[in-house]
Amino acid sequence: MLTKNKITAVLQVLEAEYGHTGTALKYQNDFQLLVATMLSAQSTDNQVNKITEKLFRECPDAKSFAALSLEDLEEKIKQVGLYRSKARNILAASKMILNDFGGKVPQTLEALTRLPGVGRKTANVVMSTAFAIPAIAVDTHVFRVANRIGLAEAKNELNTELQLQENIPQEKWARAHHWLIWHGRKVCKAQNPRCEICPLRDYCQYFHR
Repeated sequence: MLTKNKITAVLQVLEAEYGHTGTALKYQNDFQLLVATMLSAQSTDNQVNKITEKLFRECPDAKSFAALSLEDLEEKIKQVGLYRSKARNILAASKMILNDFGGKVPQTLEALTRLPGVGRKTANVVMSTAFAIPAIAVDTHVFRVANRIGLAEAKNELNTELQLQENIPQEKWARAHHWLIWHGRKVCKAQNPRCEICPLRDYCQYFHR
């Protein structure tokens, strides 16, 4: 793992490169962000946005989603991966939000992860992006990039999240999540990372291994 001084330098470079970025998912309210994030598992954000552009016009909130039949929702989202299980979970989560949370998306990790189909990653995305609650969501990009660079040294997503929380100032958690995602998409790709153009190569453990 990198030293504290090198971690500080890495964060400064990431902020300079990606400080303007946020989620690529398009949404109008916290419930829509929750649904879009659930749909994004094993699908691209672009594909999700194509589906939700029409979906959210027809169903803007939990009440309108809960009124759909399973078959209707499956038909509306069938272009994303795992659409059958996602449809079941989104309907069940919509009904739980209405019945157990007064129609409002809950704001704590414990409550969010009670919703069907919502794990730590999705919960952390919603908390940090919708409610500005400090959290670091570890998806495949964050896991790969953080461990390659040396911001973390973990074998799984949970330990990566905990190490990032230790190594990154809390006020930067939510933004660092987006920096790492965009760096993974543009430079530190899963296959054939573009080390030759990477602004972090002076620090990166993967580059110097």
